[in-house]
Amino acid sequence: MDVYECIQKRYSYRNSYKNIPVNREDLEKIIKAGLAAPSGCNKQTTSLVGIDDPKILETMTGLIRKNGFGGSIPPAGICILTQKIPGYADVYFNVQDYSAAIENMLIAITALGYTSCWIEGHITENIETQIEIAKLLRIPEKYTVVAFLPIGIPEREEKRPQYKTFSERAWYNTFEDNK
Repeated sequence: MDVYECIQKRYSYRNSYKNIPVNREDLEKIIKAGLAAPSGCNKQTTSLVGIDDPKILETMTGLIRKNGFGGSIPPAGICILTQKIPGYADVYFNVQDYSAAIENMLIAITALGYTSCWIEGHITENIETQIEIAKLLRIPEKYTVVAFLPIGIPEREEKRPQYKTFSERAWYNTFEDNK
């Protein structure tokens, strides 16, 4: 699939997944796509934990559900970690770093025929959830758990939501110039 087609096809899937495993080769491709993302001052503040163990996924989903996420247990997932390392002076790029990594992975997930949803607020809004996930995945204290991407084949196909038109959100040269 062409990269532009893939970007246009990607959407956030929040429903049930088919009981079809995500093979390790695909999971590794997705993780590598995340690790290939740009990183401020090349500090590489983003780390990833691929998960395909059903028991861990069930526990992980339960922890996230506790905070209001309604998705089902996926056949695989990726936990996104960050480290707050200064790029220069007192400037940090870890949020931009993991955001770029997540978007790369979401595009790779779509390209491989799977769906996902960027789950962050259900994790970062509750420090207890972050701590429980860190314990579950044996994550050292120097890392912070910031997001989770469930991965699988959707139980039912959904359409990408309707977006505002180009001219409502993008301009050339000045804010009002669309010629």
